[in-house]
Amino acid sequence: MADLKYQPVTHDHNEFLDKAGKREGFTKAYAELEEEYALAKEMLAARARLGLSQEAVAEIMGTTKSAISRLEAGGKHAPSLTTLKKYAHAVGCHLEVRLVPEMPNKA
Repeated sequence: MADLKYQPVTHDHNEFLDKAGKREGFTKAYAELEEEYALAKEMLAARARLGLSQEAVAEIMGTTKSAISRLEAGGKHAPSLTTLKKYAHAVGCHLEVRLVPEMPNKA
């Protein structure tokens, strides 16, 4: 059986953005994936709150660690609602999906 204890990896996101922002095209590409990255951040935070490793979540969901890694990667994978519901359940959450009207541009 895998070691199911959560071991967080340190990451300074602002430092990452500062460094990556210097690359041509990064800012535009990052902005286009803003919603996906926000979801990935929420997923990681939910897993961390319970102190679960990717292996533990995979075991609960009946899948593999690599599948969880892809799911949490943000922007690289388009998971189904069913998969997101399973992930949410595995990390002690429920999934909410909402359509929010866009605000018209004020001229």
